Amino acid sequence: MSTIVFIDTRGEKLPKAAQEAVTYASQLNGGPVTAITFGEANGLESLGAQGARKVIVARGVKAVDSQQLTKLVADVAAAESASTIVFVHDATGKAVAPRVAARLQAGMVAGATGMPEGNRFKRNVFSGKARAYVEVSSPVKVVSLSPNSIPVAKGEGAATIEDYTGDPGPAGITVKEVRKAGTGIPLPEAEIVVSAGRGMKGPENWGPVEELAKELGAATACSRPVADMHWRPHHEHVGQTGVAIRPNCYIAIGISGAIQHLAGVNQSKVIAVINKDPEAPFFKAADYGIVGDAFEVLPKLIEAAKKLNAER
Repeated sequence: MSTIVFIDTRGEKLPKAAQEAVTYASQLNGGPVTAITFGEANGLESLGAQGARKVIVARGVKAVDSQQLTKLVADVAAAESASTIVFVHDATGKAVAPRVAARLQAGMVAGATGMPEGNRFKRNVFSGKARAYVEVSSPVKVVSLSPNSIPVAKGEGAATIEDYTGDPGPAGITVKEVRKAGTGIPLPEAEIVVSAGRGMKGPENWGPVEELAKELGAATACSRPVADMHWRPHHEHVGQTGVAIRPNCYIAIGISGAIQHLAGVNQSKVIAVINKDPEAPFFKAADYGIVGDAFEVLPKLIEAAKKLNAER
């Protein structure tokens, strides 16, 4: 049984989520895996280490055009006689996967976490407060994988690269400008995230937050009010209306823990909270908590992180 996996590279380095999806696809059915992407992507041969036999690149597709990408994936699925199509459960996957499932009359699982048990796939529901098991019985299955659900395989080998020779149809989207989020670890890929809220009292106080993140090799994030007040850039906003993340460790500093914020971070494996208000709602969701002033606690955490790094 053939498995294909669609990844969004946008011409940048390979995202960790894409490597996870290829790993997942290679372990799903045990058969050959073909990866699909678009644009001027580089370094795709390395996906062989995660189990991809070949990578098909639609270089003529320049933007995230859902109609074009749907036709691209459906064409490759037909050519490869694919029984399973894997996506990353990100913005692009959420836009394209349902369209592919409808076109192929395939059952779909959105936001799968971990490997399935037979045809039963596990996914989080109710903003991560519960788990559901979805059984798919259709001949063709479409699965989108939540980031940080499985470890990336570290195998050997190189995938072959082929250009897509089909016609994805006319583009319905024109890209006029591209603004990059900047350097650093992308939030959806980060294994550790250091986040802060209004408890930091102003953008001029963000130095210790960034220093702690640097010592921990973490990404930085913030609550919605912080982004709305332009203390931090909007791409760092995590929560229900921002970026949903599921890192191995989420450190929340000076964030009360409103339900809208929790909805975007409560799938984190470990949550640590620093807040001087012992009644802050975030403590109910935390695995670890420190009741204290962030301006007193942060220097001690930074010192401890530096000491730990020096001993390695």
